[in-house]
Amino acid sequence: MRRPCSATSDGQPDVANKKGRRGFGNVRQLPSGRWQARYPGPDGQFRKAPDTFETKRAAERWLSVVESQIIQGEWTDPERAKVKLGDYASQWVNQRPGLRPRTTELYRWLLRKHIEPRLGGVELGKLTTATIRQWRADLLAAGVSESMTAKAYRLLRAVLNTAVEEDRILQRNPCRVRGADRENPAERPVLSVAQVFDLAGRMPERFRALVLLAAFGSLRWGEVTALRRCDVAEDGSWVRVSRAFVEVRGKGLTVGPPKSRAGVRTVIIPAAVRPEVVKHLDTYVKPDPLALLFTGERDGNALRRPNFNQRTRWTEVVAKMGLKGLHFHDLRHAGNIWASKAGTSTKDLMARMGHDDMRAALIYQRATSDADERIADRLSQLVEEHRRGKGGDDPDDDGALVPAT
Repeated sequence: MRRPCSATSDGQPDVANKKGRRGFGNVRQLPSGRWQARYPGPDGQFRKAPDTFETKRAAERWLSVVESQIIQGEWTDPERAKVKLGDYASQWVNQRPGLRPRTTELYRWLLRKHIEPRLGGVELGKLTTATIRQWRADLLAAGVSESMTAKAYRLLRAVLNTAVEEDRILQRNPCRVRGADRENPAERPVLSVAQVFDLAGRMPERFRALVLLAAFGSLRWGEVTALRRCDVAEDGSWVRVSRAFVEVRGKGLTVGPPKSRAGVRTVIIPAAVRPEVVKHLDTYVKPDPLALLFTGERDGNALRRPNFNQRTRWTEVVAKMGLKGLHFHDLRHAGNIWASKAGTSTKDLMARMGHDDMRAALIYQRATSDADERIADRLSQLVEEHRRGKGGDDPDDDGALVPAT
């Protein structure tokens, strides 16, 4: 006598749970002829496969994969993956600890401007690498710069990394577009010492030391404008960076920690620049230890970049110097280049720059043409010493240098 099939919770026959058949989940054939798979999750609740299958065997293979994922701890709840990217990303920004106000503002702007319009309504579980690739291509086609597109891509990748690694909503991050995270910014100009002094000399007297400290102290705009009298040695020999000003939309100028943990630092100022710092302290800074080093002329309030640019006629001045498009941050860039050429170790360069990631320091220490010329000159000296009989390496018959024996 033929044994009847067991029934599922909805009364339909369970054709896969006969004695001796699979022990995980069940499959059934629908009136359409396709097959549906159901399985118990780690919480004991039964769930259906997101799609139906053409054959019973295909449905069973799918159940085997799900069972393996549960056993290995790799299973993710498909119901949780139905959350919309826009909602999840907004919550992600709100819950990130320790973000600086400027960073939070940037993340929200990137979400609002470049991510949510095209991807905000997509469920996390339906995001694919092809979807991400097309989103990136659409941004570039719409005229968004490669640099800004890379920033948006990196933010999206970070959000989805959390969905994979912490919240276990996704099994893998769909942000796998090769090269999409690279900005490839245009090479910034490298100022010479003479150009920095020339630029400082073209500034109003009260801002001359500002330019020199930014360059010779490798200081960011927010760091140098937040300096107080108590942060500077009386003889101008050092400055202590412990805070920075940040412009936040809707809040104006706010004070916070430096850009990175390593941003809190003491920077030694070159002796040749110290007299300018002392002169500025004596002429423009109030005796109060908390008095700001650099302020506006009329109100004595913190210096804001638009006011500085207007008061100094920055755009016009740098254009006359043949440096059109020069940014204030290029002063810090120049100081970092000079420091890297002084034989500074990576660790010491990181400390001076205020970076806790060595990648930036290594960029500044990359080989330069003048360093390569010095190496070539030294190799020529070795050859000349050998030819004069002063030892060194012996050239073989082909002229190649080989170790002396």
